[in-house]
Amino acid sequence: MGPQGVPPRRRRFDPERRDRIIDACLQVIGEVGVAGASTRRVAAAADVPLGSITYHFTDVDELLHEAFARFSRQVSDRFEQRMAHAASVDDARRAVVDLIGHDVLVDPRELVLTHELYTLAARDARYRELTHAWMARSRHALERHFDPTTARVLDALIEGLTIHRALDTEPHDEDEVRRAVDAVTRRPPAGGRRAPGTS
Repeated sequence: MGPQGVPPRRRRFDPERRDRIIDACLQVIGEVGVAGASTRRVAAAADVPLGSITYHFTDVDELLHEAFARFSRQVSDRFEQRMAHAASVDDARRAVVDLIGHDVLVDPRELVLTHELYTLAARDARYRELTHAWMARSRHALERHFDPTTARVLDALIEGLTIHRALDTEPHDEDEVRRAVDAVTRRPPAGGRRAPGTS
């Protein structure tokens, strides 16, 4: 019993609190950007006491880094799953068109998160490691079906077209995307010889 016979307050058992804070951090960044992602806002979104942030994370930068690491893995996982289900090069081309049109940065929150991560990576090597790992996983997934040079160009095309589609005020033209993917994947690599799987 505590003072004056009041039973001590029980600690809430919350083993998923740390994960919830990371998810809440991504939610807040998606809504107000990194600049607006205060610990108070994140704690409120996670429905945890403010002190939980400092208990689980050394500082705000550690929380941000873990949040962006989780986000980049989530997007990479979707990318890899889509490419893994492709049984042929033609399936892979269709999968890339679907990635651009339906999977990557379709959610406005993901668009904000991606650009916020790029901004951090432009100034901080630790965040640049996250974007590098993200690109490496994307290229590895593409190399299931395309040679490394084509995979690198295709990865850049995917990124560029998804950003254009997300920010453009004109409606998205899937045929245009399909033609662009075909142009990249059917073109002979440097040296004039076609890579295996291209036709």
